[in-house]
Amino acid sequence: MSFINRYFHLNELHTTHQREFVAGLTTFVAMAYILFVNPTILSASGMDKGAIFTATGLTAAVATIFMGIFANYPIAIAPELGINAFFSYSVVIGMGIPWETALAGVLVAALLFLLLTLFKIREKIINLIPKDLKVAIAAGIGLFIAFIGLHEAGLIVGNSETMVSLGHLSSGSSLLAIFGIIITFVLMSRNVPAAIFIGMILTSIVGIIFGQIDLPTSIVAPAPSLAPTFGVAFHHLGDIKSLQLVTVVLTFLLVTFFDTAGTMIGLATQAGFMKNNEMPRLGKALGADALGMTLGAVLGTSPASAFVESSAGIAVGGRSGLTSVYTGMMFFIALLFSPLLTVVTPQVTSAALVVVGVLMARNLKDVNWHDFAIAAPAFLIVIGMPLTYSISDGIALGFILYPITMITTKRAKEVPWMMYILGFVFLIYLFIIAH
Repeated sequence: MSFINRYFHLNELHTTHQREFVAGLTTFVAMAYILFVNPTILSASGMDKGAIFTATGLTAAVATIFMGIFANYPIAIAPELGINAFFSYSVVIGMGIPWETALAGVLVAALLFLLLTLFKIREKIINLIPKDLKVAIAAGIGLFIAFIGLHEAGLIVGNSETMVSLGHLSSGSSLLAIFGIIITFVLMSRNVPAAIFIGMILTSIVGIIFGQIDLPTSIVAPAPSLAPTFGVAFHHLGDIKSLQLVTVVLTFLLVTFFDTAGTMIGLATQAGFMKNNEMPRLGKALGADALGMTLGAVLGTSPASAFVESSAGIAVGGRSGLTSVYTGMMFFIALLFSPLLTVVTPQVTSAALVVVGVLMARNLKDVNWHDFAIAAPAFLIVIGMPLTYSISDGIALGFILYPITMITTKRAKEVPWMMYILGFVFLIYLFIIAH
């Protein structure tokens, strides 16, 4: 134990083995849904659902443990929501590109990711982002994941007349989500240790009692074979030679690059890791992320990225890489006990996401709202993420506007040179690549 204490700096980070375990378990429970959601989305492209399940679990386990050991951060990595939908519905179904070729595109983007990481280009870009925009990213992610939690639980639904509206609050699933949110809010207000995790456990129990959550039909199930997807990307690298496929690769690269950057900045800000507007050991954290994306492409899944649900573990006290090690180990275990994960429904996890949204929204106080040239792009970042349902799109809106407002107020010299480049890149991304 003393070796683990020293290696993960538990004393310096004011944390304990028990707290790190609870944090790792909380993060896992909050993001375990990806084991089932990712196969559902990617199988629409024609990929084997069982193979995707195993690829998802292995990618999350290996990359997250690597993050913990190599970078010593409580940040989990797994195939990302949003980009998997782009893979299936836009690339494969919309463009008519075979899933094998699309997977090769993910591999190429991952290899480019590795090169950018090795030459520390990603690290330099992230460190040059102004502080006000970084804290806006953190707050925006908070609103975004709270919106996801409310939507997945059925409390916020689409509406053709008002865009969104309240769901049917009298339904059993909605009442379960409301119970989970209220009980978790009460526990948090009373400063109960591991309040988020306890809230999810209580919500699951209530859901089972009232028939909203089905008991698993079995306890142990063998992990499905990877054979249908493993290594397929390598055999189709030669297919990437048209302008359309190059555009697909660039989209995978850009979206994952900035989603990861935004997520890591937000999580580091939430946990208090930022020092002098920079994230220590950022290069190592990005290396773990690049490994996850590459491994996922080889195993057979869409791009992996730092997961915003890591904020749930951070919120209950996770401060070291030991949190990530525990989370990764649970993904390994989950491959064998997958039937038990069926009790973790969106109604169970919604409370965790909403609470974390509240915690991350506190970063809004650090934006210089009195300086409109800075406040306007920061606001677009914050509001853009939930309204576009995309972290990268929200960042794009703010990064495009920031150089413009600074130039027009005769403060161009205050803008880091990288921000001009990023503004131009995002302009191309929004108007040419993404749409």
